[in-house]
Amino acid sequence: MPQTEKPGTEAAARTRLRWWTELPLILLVYSCYTAGRLLARGDTGTAVDHGLAILRIEKALHLNAEHPLNRLFTREAWLGVPADFWYASLHYLVTPAILVFLFRKRAEIYRRARTWLMTSTFIGLIGFTLLPTCPPRLLDVKYGFVDTMAQYSSYGWWGGDASAPRGMGGMTNQYAAMPSLHCGWALWCGVMLWRHGGNRLTKVLGVAYPLLTAIVVMGTANHYFLDAVAGVVVMGVGYLLAPYVMRAAELVRVRITPGASLVAARSDGAGSPIVSAGCQTSAGERIPSQRESRLAAAAEPDASPSDAGDGAPAPAR
Repeated sequence: MPQTEKPGTEAAARTRLRWWTELPLILLVYSCYTAGRLLARGDTGTAVDHGLAILRIEKALHLNAEHPLNRLFTREAWLGVPADFWYASLHYLVTPAILVFLFRKRAEIYRRARTWLMTSTFIGLIGFTLLPTCPPRLLDVKYGFVDTMAQYSSYGWWGGDASAPRGMGGMTNQYAAMPSLHCGWALWCGVMLWRHGGNRLTKVLGVAYPLLTAIVVMGTANHYFLDAVAGVVVMGVGYLLAPYVMRAAELVRVRITPGASLVAARSDGAGSPIVSAGCQTSAGERIPSQRESRLAAAAEPDASPSDAGDGAPAPAR
């Protein structure tokens, strides 16, 4: 009798994650993010106007977290230098580390988490394109901000051009302040640590990391408070859109992958009962399990003629 696959194995094979397909996908999204920042360089005057408009809105709302934090980081090197290292490096380290952790330990939720992060990143690129914004550190000195990255550049690998390595400042878009994806990515990391870290320490880190990142981006004069708020909003929209993006990606995959629709159909019916287990019966033939149960009933001492099966001889009188 031919062997048949266990129900649901097709679906498992279809959804199995492979690092050699995930890594190029993540690198592609990050490349699009970097290229988008470069292509979205707006007019300097427009970017400055947008930055000043944000300051006016914050003043009207009585929000002014940037100035006191920036003065503190400028005055206290023991705070400013670690904050600059935090801003320049942690989002390149923590975010990929959590992605790798989810891929290896929480594969059942990795796909949604990855899609959420990527969708939000693309939304952020739209913001950079439509709303080029001058960060506080690039405003005129009369507005009271100090670029701590420039002030403490001798301590790290960066120069006076944001967090870019020395000599590479021209390869970055310094007017991509709105929204703050530093804060958005940190929020994503915090949610993942809180929900899937597994112990109390990771929950504490899940709360502390996004909050400290928000303080850092304002204290180093790289973002306004409303930039951080916009980063949170972008992540919220990305979270809501992630299921639809996954559904659209699945439809595309089915269209371009030969046999994908057949596999999907089989996986959808994996929970239905299997009658013949791969064996076909001829017309009018009883299912083997039913035929065996009737023969067993006929073998019992008290079996009646009707229980013995069709065509059975009548018992002797």
